[in-house]
Amino acid sequence: MQATAYTYDPDSRSGSVLLDDGTPLPFDTAAFDAGGLRLLRPGQRVRIEVRGEGEARQITLVTLQTF
Repeated sequence: MQATAYTYDPDSRSGSVLLDDGTPLPFDTAAFDAGGLRLLRPGQRVRIEVRGEGEARQITLVTLQTF
């Protein structure tokens, strides 16, 4: 799934993304670290993997979108 980086805190290595429908979805340190990224800037396109549905959705992986 693709999304756009919305917020990122380099101290906690967590933040949030905006899904293509505009829905914000937070990610935690584990999801950020799983992608092997060192930095994330708001506005960057990212690829995410999500577990669960509805209010229980949780991002498990954040990586940069590559084509």
